[in-house]
Amino acid sequence: MKHVTFSIVSLLVCSFSATAQWEMDKGHSKATFIAVHHLISDVDGYFKSIDAKITASSDDLSDAVFEFTAQTASIFTDLEMRDKDLKSEGMFDVEKFPTLSFKSTKLTKISSNKYKLDGDITIKGITKPVTFDLVMNGPVVSPNPNNKKLQLGLKATGTVNRSDFGVGGKLASAMVSDEIQLRFTGEFHN
Repeated sequence: MKHVTFSIVSLLVCSFSATAQWEMDKGHSKATFIAVHHLISDVDGYFKSIDAKITASSDDLSDAVFEFTAQTASIFTDLEMRDKDLKSEGMFDVEKFPTLSFKSTKLTKISSNKYKLDGDITIKGITKPVTFDLVMNGPVVSPNPNNKKLQLGLKATGTVNRSDFGVGGKLASAMVSDEIQLRFTGEFHN
């Protein structure tokens, strides 16, 4: 047992000895959003095509930089008419702005695995600061016997106002809330 423990510790130390790049596991990651419809119910959707990475040189990830992009044309709400509207010029204008992005500027530890993640989000070419509540689990060695890479799990939640980015500018907030909840869940490996 001591040999196994030593091997895991050695793997962790070696993995963090230089700048580590953490890649997103696309099969276990999702970027969703929730809007309130007619002031009474939540309507959610997600982006089918996303990518994210984490870069860190410290073994406790305290200097981690989180980067995320979504292809706006991949927006999906399970209603074709609504998806078509969301892709239009008055909403995400996917022809002119094919991606939205986020890049962190600061990570602040709150408690054991809870953090505040500050950064800049860019939608329709407009960049604004945003703060996410972040839960970070790991890193741990994968329990998969065929893949002993280090893994990391994240859940980030926050809100933005769609009007700050010119999304649905003529749409009354009684129809669709101005405040949009954002949620990213994901697994990463290095």
